[in-house]
Amino acid sequence: MKILFLGAKKDKYNKLLKYLQHRENEVMSTEEPINLDFLKKHNPDFIVSYGYRHIIKKDILDEYEGRAVNLHISYLPWNKGAEPCFWSLIENTPRGVTIHYLDEGVDTGDIIAQEIVEFSSEEDTLQTSYEKLHEAIRILFMENWSCIRTSTCKREKQVEIGTFHKLKEKEVLEHLLTNGKDTPIRVLEKYNIDD
Repeated sequence: MKILFLGAKKDKYNKLLKYLQHRENEVMSTEEPINLDFLKKHNPDFIVSYGYRHIIKKDILDEYEGRAVNLHISYLPWNKGAEPCFWSLIENTPRGVTIHYLDEGVDTGDIIAQEIVEFSSEEDTLQTSYEKLHEAIRILFMENWSCIRTSTCKREKQVEIGTFHKLKEKEVLEHLLTNGKDTPIRVLEKYNIDD
């Protein structure tokens, strides 16, 4: 099977890319926007998106219905979009990871698998909580890859509205990150966006 891996070339994403490269006939990757011409040229059988920063257009999604998944480090439908871990702490929403089919919305596709991830208010920082989420999503993906690649996994619609955030929304709360990414999560958990 030929896999197209869409995602950043950072270590946290490369671990999953290496996993796929050891299990599939051919795996190619890109961080750049893709279009139908790109897909016709390379002809992948399946698309895996993880840390990809571009919206995939409808014509591609139509062509790859049931053969394109996204790995998102939130417990959908909560915290769709940018900075999901940050918002789960600020808004006290469920924390976890989700693998879902891609559709036209941002993180709105049918859920394949998801898992709650626990943090320690006393020990974790924003950085360590993100690391835990990335580790959890990689494990969840590896546990489910055989049914994902054959499109035999269950599909569960997202029935609740949940939450959605854009990257710029975080700017007004940057002052809470007193020690950058090493800010203890207890600092963020004490902040209530509704106060």
